[in-house]
Amino acid sequence: MSAETKNLRNVVMLGHSDSGKTTLIEAMLFEGGEIKRRGTVETQNTVSDNTDLEHEKGKTIFSHQMFVNWRNNKINIIDTPGFDDFVGEIVSSLKVADTAVIVLNAANGVEVGTELVWEYVEKNHTPTIFVINQMDHPKADFEKTLEQAKERFGPKLVPIQYPYNSGPHFNQIIDALRMVMYEFPENGGKPEKKPIPESEMEKANAMHNALVEIAAENEEGLMEKYFEEGNLSEEELAKGITIAIANQQFFPVFVTSGLKDMGSGRLMGFINDIAPSPADRPARKLENGEEITYDPNDKTTIFIYKTLSEPQVGMVSYFKVLTGKLKAGDELVNANNGETERISQIFLAKGKDRIPVNELVAGDLGATVKLKYGHSNNTLNTKGLDRKIRPMEFPESRIRKAVSTDSSADMEKLVTALNRISEEDPTLRVEQSAELKQTLLHGQGQLHLDLVKQRLQDEFGVKMNFSNPKIPYRETITSKADADYRHKKQSGGAGQFGEIHMRVENFYEGMEEPTGMSIRQKEIEDLPWGGKLAFYWCIVGGAIDNRYIGAIKKGIMQQMKEGPLTGSHCQNIRVSVYDGKMHSVDSNDISFQLAASGAFKTAFHLAKPQLLEPMYAVEILCPDEDTGDVMGDLQTRRAVISGMDSEGHYQKILANVPLAEMHDYGSTLRSITGGRAKFKMKFSDYQLVPPNVQQELVKQHAVESVEV
Repeated sequence: MSAETKNLRNVVMLGHSDSGKTTLIEAMLFEGGEIKRRGTVETQNTVSDNTDLEHEKGKTIFSHQMFVNWRNNKINIIDTPGFDDFVGEIVSSLKVADTAVIVLNAANGVEVGTELVWEYVEKNHTPTIFVINQMDHPKADFEKTLEQAKERFGPKLVPIQYPYNSGPHFNQIIDALRMVMYEFPENGGKPEKKPIPESEMEKANAMHNALVEIAAENEEGLMEKYFEEGNLSEEELAKGITIAIANQQFFPVFVTSGLKDMGSGRLMGFINDIAPSPADRPARKLENGEEITYDPNDKTTIFIYKTLSEPQVGMVSYFKVLTGKLKAGDELVNANNGETERISQIFLAKGKDRIPVNELVAGDLGATVKLKYGHSNNTLNTKGLDRKIRPMEFPESRIRKAVSTDSSADMEKLVTALNRISEEDPTLRVEQSAELKQTLLHGQGQLHLDLVKQRLQDEFGVKMNFSNPKIPYRETITSKADADYRHKKQSGGAGQFGEIHMRVENFYEGMEEPTGMSIRQKEIEDLPWGGKLAFYWCIVGGAIDNRYIGAIKKGIMQQMKEGPLTGSHCQNIRVSVYDGKMHSVDSNDISFQLAASGAFKTAFHLAKPQLLEPMYAVEILCPDEDTGDVMGDLQTRRAVISGMDSEGHYQKILANVPLAEMHDYGSTLRSITGGRAKFKMKFSDYQLVPPNVQQELVKQHAVESVEV
């Protein structure tokens, strides 16, 4: 089962949902002899989509690793989901792939899921092959799809093939690289090679010439030979084309029908002969700036790109061998946490099946089980090596929900289960918010979170409820106010006494010092939740001892942690303590802490308090025809449009939107644009809440406080 590094091909299949990736992979495995019968998504028996969730949804949700032996090479194939809710599976798969195969639906053209993956393909500089699939569809349109692909992905897309016929009777492909026409039997499989019809020779020759020019740029003497002979074989063009693909100078385009198994064998042959092996890929960057190459004679380094929890098995770790040879029984040190792991078993993954092997060489993909300390994004090395691969970078979450359970007893089980799932899925983040007093779940979209909810119930027996999270508002003041407060308590024995006079003002950088006061001490500190507190000690004549400064600040901070308006954090306030009284016996820390808290609360209400809300900079990319509807929806969300521009075939809308208005935005945008738009958001600043909104929030907080 093990292959040499130069005989490996690592391919990731990418594309929008329903482009036919899983069905095409079945045909590829069948053509390679790895399966005896092709399964279908409908009959739930494909090698790739093999989980209960995928069977229920009829969609690829997780990435799946499998392989096929083709001639002298081993081709590893990773299937990936088409929904951007599961972008983590795409990012991790691209990290270990040496070639991307982007599958387009010939009936639907270039769809938003394809555009999403293209961003990551470009970021990873991955050599790419395009496949226009489903040529047997009644609405298949090769030329339109190719034109869209060139428009959106650039002129480097060059067709190697085109269909001689398409639609339900599709069975002929003209191949301009080999200058032959393939005619397939009714049930697909091995085609008959036929001469290209005379009517198509001019078109085929023009395509062949384009391929010759691409190859000749990287292989001397090819152009001269072409002029002499008038044609070149694929073998003669192979070296130049391989270099062009490896350097992303050229993205070949193939045509297939995965359902009918037409063209899949030719695609496999091209991957086998032309696609780069790990040995052909550039050196891999380490975190410290050094580089490593896929050298089987080096000491062993592996990278874990995915982990998955399986019932009765535990954690399964999927990895790529970067250098050396990995053998069953090897002990490796985790560069991320320093722990030593014994790799007791090594497997080749074939969908849900795992085939044990004794050894894997540099460049190969495999799996192991029951690592104690190994997680996604971890590098494991032979003892003594100090190598850490640059980690995968996953996108920020686009949706967050507060989670709860029907009973408090289930909450601990819920958090434990969520943390376990988030270990498998780096795009899922669990947050225990002390400020909001909620457990928050951050994800990529509603579908993403809904499937997590289903997994919790099916696999862990925990029922989870979603609700909109509270908003982390901030409270401040807009004017100046003085207040005093006396705390006095006598209940036998020593009593409590403390009196404080203070002034509160809105604080900003560069403001003038307080007037009419003698400043003895001042501190300006950054608050843990953002903003500042300026504390001025202006006591003269010993009205309050300096030893009570700490207690007074503590009382102010207690009020600032749970502000008087809505219980939100306060920020950007200057407090000047300028008078007060103490008692030689009854004054103590708690007395002045409570007096400070009462004085601050009173002064705060007198100083025209104002609620602030978090604003997010939102960037939306949408088709031109949907721009009006998207803008209209933003206006209902109190958005301020800050700019518009075009980016490729998209309209880019920039807006500042209150977080409170973004709860359901992903679902709404998908509905408005038919799933053809995408967005990202990033915290911008805090801004004043409109008076009517503030009034409602204060009223709501008062009601909730009474209920508690």
